Amino acid sequence: MSDQIQLVEMGPRDGLQNEKTPVSVEARIAFVEALVAAGLNTVEVGAFVSPKAIPQMASSDQVLRGVSHIKGAEFHVLVPNEKGYDAARAAGAEVVSVFAAASEGFSRANINCSVAESIERFKPVLARAKADGVKVRGYISCVLGCPFDGEIKPKAVADLAVTLWDLGCYEISLGDTIGVGTPLKAKEMLRAVGSELPIGNLAMHFHDTYGQALANLYAGMEEGVRVIDAAAGGLGGCPYAPGATGNVATEDVVYMLEGMGVKTGIDMDRLLAATSEIAGLLGRPPVSRVASALNAKRRRLGNS
Repeated sequence: MSDQIQLVEMGPRDGLQNEKTPVSVEARIAFVEALVAAGLNTVEVGAFVSPKAIPQMASSDQVLRGVSHIKGAEFHVLVPNEKGYDAARAAGAEVVSVFAAASEGFSRANINCSVAESIERFKPVLARAKADGVKVRGYISCVLGCPFDGEIKPKAVADLAVTLWDLGCYEISLGDTIGVGTPLKAKEMLRAVGSELPIGNLAMHFHDTYGQALANLYAGMEEGVRVIDAAAGGLGGCPYAPGATGNVATEDVVYMLEGMGVKTGIDMDRLLAATSEIAGLLGRPPVSRVASALNAKRRRLGNS
């Protein structure tokens, strides 16, 4: 457990994509700058998807260009197809992400095609990325349950992960999109995938709908996974997963890890400031338990 843990910050993309209040390009750039200043050096900053489908991700090209001056950080963007890849590359993308679902029901609801068809769509992206020297991260949605198909078999997740790996993804992020997983199920799924792929190339992307995300992450760490996706303030959710809440809050993950003696290199004060700023723009408090507790503590101390 003393091994280094890599945090991948999802707030500017996965966090904002399901928020009803639009956030300007300037504010999204400032959010990324604040997150990097807090020590989060790997940040997914946008998605090159249809603005009609997900308007919150409109102008992701401007966001990517707007953060290009930041040194020492790696910025990821989501691309669904070659058109998105073209736009991402034109904006300077050096790392892109593709996504597939472990369930047919979610795939059809999300991108209106079967799992097999979704893979065919991004095969050209992976081929071109390889030729261009661009890294590709692969996401798998609904690894621990689907809002349409119910329970997902670990073998289905493992088979899809192998497909993405064989196509050239350097890392596979395993997403509990609707947050229904529990620790033993998370372990079972990770063991199934880890029996096929190097555990060091897997990441956990767990949403916190039922309050199980931290427990599931701990279970995954016991299995040897060392990459964790999180979103500042617990922002977001999924537009195609009814009732799903946001990704596990970065503050909560950092608090857990630091409490376990795992050094994250994250400045909690700066992270809280970034979270408070974006929460203010969204007009609601952060979902993060740690942010709520520490902000309340500071208010009490300020009033004493």
